[in-house]
Amino acid sequence: MALQPLARLRLGLTAWYLATFGAILVLLGSGLFVVISRQFAQQLDDSLHDATVELERAARIREMETKSARGQVVDAVEELHIPDRTLYLFDATARPVTPAVAAEWIRGAARDASRTGRVQRDEDPRRGNTLRLNAERFTLASGEPMVAVAVADKVELEDRYAWLIATFGGTAAAALLLVVAGGWFLVRKSTAPVERSIEHMRRFMADAAHELRTPLTVVRSRAEIALQQPRAAAEYEEALRGIETESRRLGSLVEDLLILARADAGERPIARERVYLDDLTLDAAGAARVFAQAKGVTLDVEEFDEAAVEGDPTLLRQLVMIFLDNAVKFTACGGRVRVRVGAPNGQPTLVVEDSGAGISAEQLPHVFERFYRGDPARTRGNGAVNDGAGLGLSIAKWIADAHHADISLWSEPGVGTRVAVRFAPLGAVSAT
Repeated sequence: MALQPLARLRLGLTAWYLATFGAILVLLGSGLFVVISRQFAQQLDDSLHDATVELERAARIREMETKSARGQVVDAVEELHIPDRTLYLFDATARPVTPAVAAEWIRGAARDASRTGRVQRDEDPRRGNTLRLNAERFTLASGEPMVAVAVADKVELEDRYAWLIATFGGTAAAALLLVVAGGWFLVRKSTAPVERSIEHMRRFMADAAHELRTPLTVVRSRAEIALQQPRAAAEYEEALRGIETESRRLGSLVEDLLILARADAGERPIARERVYLDDLTLDAAGAARVFAQAKGVTLDVEEFDEAAVEGDPTLLRQLVMIFLDNAVKFTACGGRVRVRVGAPNGQPTLVVEDSGAGISAEQLPHVFERFYRGDPARTRGNGAVNDGAGLGLSIAKWIADAHHADISLWSEPGVGTRVAVRFAPLGAVSAT
């Protein structure tokens, strides 16, 4: 259901792409048609002018042959044939010379050309306006003025227009199909992050609701049981302690959810200052040693070299605490947790290694996913099933990514787990 609005959005954006490109094609096609139609018309007029020039040349040849030749000669005007052109020769009074008959609108054009020198016009619109005429006045060698007329059927322009429209239409249709396919592909690509974000948010909210429901149910159940009948003070105290435990767990879960929500929204600013990873780790190890000793786990700080990094000291300390807490949590009484800090090859590195329950190979790729708690059979070091919310390592991954650090994880069931966090050399983050 959450993806239906995205599907409508894709269709809407694709339709907008199609409409926009279609409008561009219409405007471009209209402009091209106007320009090319003018070129076609000009080409037709030029060809009619060339035909009248040929007719003038033939008339002068006929005049010359008539004067110099003896006997019957071939009339050059009558022998002149130009494909798809009808030729007329008139005298100065617009009387047809050849052929002997001409339409009145052509004779009118000849009279106008005799008077003005040149006339170009279309056939009388009342007769269909399908013919184009070019009439030009010229003078023979004898000084006699004549008028040459060439007429063409404009259907050839219509044929060229039809070819142009068909070609452009076919190309435009193919282009529109490509726009639809390409637009749909681009829209899917552009909305894919949104779709993933919505799906991620939906899953996050569902998991959060599930995790919050359990402690809330426990708190409500304990309170209801305690209030069902009068009880001794010790029983009320036990109920309140259980409620306090669940409330603390609930508060920790809400705090983790707020951290991840602010991280997703980009509302958690990351301080950038020079800090020493060894000092932060010493401080976090001192705090972790308290609950490690209470559980009977030895926490040793082994190799400890100066390692300067650039980042947020609060978040970096939280990163160290998450890994120490997990190491102690899944290590049985009598086990050992080792911590090392160094800077091999100038790269600050934190290593936390435990002798705990370990993680199977199938679970390793998923441990940084939110709300992932692995196999229910995996127990904490005290034998209890893991009751965490599965957010700690997700927060650690976000902190590491925010500081351009890489996390490598090795684990073997029954042997233990080793986590290594490698930071970029000091100054490398600023340079990027």
